[in-house]
Amino acid sequence: MADEQGAAGGADFTGSSEDFPQVGVISQYVKDLSFENPASPAVFQWQGQPQIDVQFNIGAATVGPEVHEVTLRIEVTASASEGTAFKADVLYAGLFAIRNLPEEQMQPFLLAEAPRILFPFARRVIADAVRDGGFPPLLLDPIDFATLYMQRQAQIQAEQTGSQVGDVTGQA
Repeated sequence: MADEQGAAGGADFTGSSEDFPQVGVISQYVKDLSFENPASPAVFQWQGQPQIDVQFNIGAATVGPEVHEVTLRIEVTASASEGTAFKADVLYAGLFAIRNLPEEQMQPFLLAEAPRILFPFARRVIADAVRDGGFPPLLLDPIDFATLYMQRQAQIQAEQTGSQVGDVTGQA
């Protein structure tokens, strides 16, 4: 019965498994980490909640045959009326082995899917750094990298055609 279903219009998977796209995470690591608490110890006497500003940036580079490094930079600044409570900055990276991925899918993978894979780990690094700095852990909200990638591509397309599209920034 399985043979009948495959022959009756199912997907043809007769090619070698080496022909299919293959992606794997080789390694993940912190490239750079900074935490500043410029107003200590006075900051621990401040009342009220600080304003949290989160900025992020994604980079990708080819580092070898079928090996790409994706970097996710997250910068967090907590400010209150009294001044800056803290600044945290992490550059978190991952090495990805990519084989047989069509060229038109490479950029979406490197700038949307790979950051989605890396983000939970970078988020934990930020939370730990903030906690180790004497503050409650900062748990960043999830980021929809696929939607941001599509918005950025639409913005680029609009700029090339001269149309206007809403501003897409790297803020969370």
